[in-house]
Amino acid sequence: MDVTLLGTGAPAGLPRPGCPCASCARALGPDARNATALLIDGVLLLDLTPGPALAAARAGQTLHGVRQVLLTHPQSSPGVEVPADLPAPVRVPDGKELALLSGHRVRALALDVPGTGYAVTGPGGGRLLYLPPGAAPAGLPAGGPAYDLCLLDVIGRPEALARLRAAGAVTWATDVLAVHVDHDVPPGAELHRRLAAAGARVAPDGTTLPVGEFREVPEPPRRTLVLGGARSGKSAEAERRLAAYPDVAYVATGGQRPADTEWQRRIAAHRERRPGGWTTAETCELVPLLEVPDGPPLLIDCLALWLTDAMDRTGAWQADPGAALPELADRTAALVAAVRATRRTVVLVSNEVGAGIVPATPAGRRFRDELGRLNAAVAAECEQVLLAVAGTVLSLRP
Repeated sequence: MDVTLLGTGAPAGLPRPGCPCASCARALGPDARNATALLIDGVLLLDLTPGPALAAARAGQTLHGVRQVLLTHPQSSPGVEVPADLPAPVRVPDGKELALLSGHRVRALALDVPGTGYAVTGPGGGRLLYLPPGAAPAGLPAGGPAYDLCLLDVIGRPEALARLRAAGAVTWATDVLAVHVDHDVPPGAELHRRLAAAGARVAPDGTTLPVGEFREVPEPPRRTLVLGGARSGKSAEAERRLAAYPDVAYVATGGQRPADTEWQRRIAAHRERRPGGWTTAETCELVPLLEVPDGPPLLIDCLALWLTDAMDRTGAWQADPGAALPELADRTAALVAAVRATRRTVVLVSNEVGAGIVPATPAGRRFRDELGRLNAAVAAECEQVLLAVAGTVLSLRP
């Protein structure tokens, strides 16, 4: 079974007509995308978008052999004109299966938003799943066979991919392709980087993909360190990197501080941003968590607060710390060794400080120096190191 991508963009396409944003301005050449539509083996068309015959011709295909046109989501704008030689488009009721004379079988899947997802099985047994924009499965039975190819809105609904992985419908052998690409993420390198972190990829319009053909899918790095200054976007980047995982343990090292209402508002804002299925642990005891061999991915936010706690416990803030610094060094070495030895996927967040202003106190200078040493030591044990600056993420170690 072959799938030709007649389009891979959002319903309005990319660039959006009349949109002045930077992402739309950069969406040129292979980064320009028609609204998403799929042509399967020349006989099945999923979603009807403007200019389907022209889109097919650009991909070296024709619509003359199409025997079935299926829609996935309600049309919010005036209906697209159906070419004279195409059958009338329909939507299959949720849970129903459609069998084509070509040997393809299509099952309609219920979604958590208005619309319909389609699972297509080819004559040779290849299996693909296609979800409309902004959609996730309403429920999937666990234990079924995994799909060979999955096409969905990875950027807009990463938790949909997490649900599919939790049910075993998507494994690391599944080719996950992002479609319905909009202007939320700058096209080009940034889009590819974000998708790679989720174990997904993107392809240009007109690409034809063989379903079921073995494709080596590189797994995301096991250990990632995300650095950045205040409000640089480092925490949001760390959360994005794990949004497509079914289970994540969020480790908050900042403590509660019940008397500090502003701190409580910060904690609440962080919690609201996380997926509902994540668990949260508020602790600075990181080594035991890193030593768990088969636990879910860890998101540790952040090392600067862990260091603050470590300096509190050892008395390293004192004007004459004495034996406190060797004890602090031992704690840091134990954490770094645990990061080196961990078998878990882990994303660590830390502040990058001391970029110009010298603290006025010995304790402030000591914290700056110790955090710099800690960041460098942890970075040396991570496969990937990122730096967030003004909401833009730079890869220091790809």
